[in-house]
Amino acid sequence: MDYVEALEAVRVLLCFAFLAYASICDYRKREVSNMVWIWFAPIGTTLTLTQFILFEARSALQIYAFSVFITSIFAILLFYAGAFGGADAKGLICIALTLPAYPERLFQPFFPEASPFSTFFPVMIFFNAVLMAALSVFYALFRNLWWKLRTKCDLFEGFERETFTRKLLAILCGYKIPLNKLKDKKFLYPLEDVEEDKTSGCLRRKLLIFPNDEKREEILGRILKFTGEACEKSYVWATPGLPLMIFILLGFLTGLFVGDLIWTFLVRILG
Repeated sequence: MDYVEALEAVRVLLCFAFLAYASICDYRKREVSNMVWIWFAPIGTTLTLTQFILFEARSALQIYAFSVFITSIFAILLFYAGAFGGADAKGLICIALTLPAYPERLFQPFFPEASPFSTFFPVMIFFNAVLMAALSVFYALFRNLWWKLRTKCDLFEGFERETFTRKLLAILCGYKIPLNKLKDKKFLYPLEDVEEDKTSGCLRRKLLIFPNDEKREEILGRILKFTGEACEKSYVWATPGLPLMIFILLGFLTGLFVGDLIWTFLVRILG
């Protein structure tokens, strides 16, 4: 192993170590300390610049800078759009600073299809992570089917006025749990709320398209007031706050060993 391969190996291990630690924090607390990124970013940048300045062509350094720029813009836009949290955005930027491109000297993906994102390895990691996070819909579907078979109750009792689209999103993104469990589990968020019907003036339950973690307690309070004495036996729609850092770690590992999952799928399907 020469100096370049050694530096590349160290950068890969650095990414894995920090992402693994951040994933553990995200799972336990649903937050990651800024100290993780304060250490990750300068160490990764130093190692990458050392390799690119000393051993690579000037054009490689330009690709490095462009990859960091594209990833940073991408992460910031997604953060302000509410697609994911600040830790997830900082994690992607730190990956870009450490591994701006696929480490082809050390790894060969299982699926050799050339991905347009191989030059922007952090973007490939993100799309891999999103795909694996999306697979959680099968878990939600199973829970909803099991709940219906076990209770023999209507999944949408009290939500007869809701559209088919809202009901479909609820089934794919959430599941029914006891109201008391929602009170106790801080990483579960209501996927329903209570509002006043403009026609009758009565209160009615409605499904939410997106959970609102900032107003979790406020929404929970309205649901508790609406259910009253029946809250002990009430079930509500809820959705878990997914620890996205775990999926970013998985996206990183699959990117290294498997490749670009979405691009490979498209190439295989479209021929």
